[in-house]
Amino acid sequence: MPIDAAEALAAGPRSGEISWSPRDVLLYHLGIGAGLPATDPGELRYTLETRLHVLPSFATVAGGGPPGVIGGLSMPGVDVDLARVLHGGQSLTVHRPLPVAGTATATSRIAAVYDKGTAAVLVMRTEVADGHGPLWTGDAEIFVRGEGGWGGDRGPSARTAATAGERGGEPDRTVERAVREDQALLYRLSGDYNPLHADPEFAERAGFDRPILHGLCTYGMTLKAVVDTLFGGDVTRVRSWSTRFAGVVYPGETLRVRMWRRDAEVRVAVSAVEREDAPVLTGTVVCDAPERETAPPVC
Repeated sequence: MPIDAAEALAAGPRSGEISWSPRDVLLYHLGIGAGLPATDPGELRYTLETRLHVLPSFATVAGGGPPGVIGGLSMPGVDVDLARVLHGGQSLTVHRPLPVAGTATATSRIAAVYDKGTAAVLVMRTEVADGHGPLWTGDAEIFVRGEGGWGGDRGPSARTAATAGERGGEPDRTVERAVREDQALLYRLSGDYNPLHADPEFAERAGFDRPILHGLCTYGMTLKAVVDTLFGGDVTRVRSWSTRFAGVVYPGETLRVRMWRRDAEVRVAVSAVEREDAPVLTGTVVCDAPERETAPPVC
């Protein structure tokens, strides 16, 4: 069996040093669509080094990308075809605001392996700390088609999208964000060179009409929309941010981001406008920490 769950779970963690600079942060922000309009003071927080604030989702690419999907596929007990792999979900907990430059230690391991019958799900956990203590913890859910069926733990059920019915009405806010035709080509410069996002032939072999946008690019674009719309652009208010990737996004499409606010919790649903609001991100929750320096919020 290409995935040996026992071996993957028993394998020791891998640790390595990562570092990043303001240039890396600026490139990431441009990769998720920041900078439009170019002279907008709100956008300059993401694009001008003298005013730079770090969007927490930068953690998914810091240091060229702490091991996530690609790193999980190189762990002991895992030997699968990259063309059968999709990023199923991502969660991130921020222990303190990310510095604009830093050096830290990233420690990664397979935290769980689930048998979904027709597929397997690996959970790759990465914990990052510097000399001052923990910075962030991230979980990447790696969905591998055709690798289930060994009778293992099915894991937790997928959370569903927040809907008007669940929230008792229309979204509190709805915004739209355009995805540039070259968005994936720019985003991949932050470290994710999976050919699925650039090579038409590889994308076709993986079952897609054309290259698709990185799920983590949509993840970053959505978090930025929430921060700019509901948090007044204050990136330090994000305590945690989780989602499931329910569908693909093609470069050139438009994201519709619906937000429901309830105390410290923001539920979000994202869809592709041009494909009749096809779901893109579901089960999405942002935890707001307006008073981070005091008691943590309950989400």
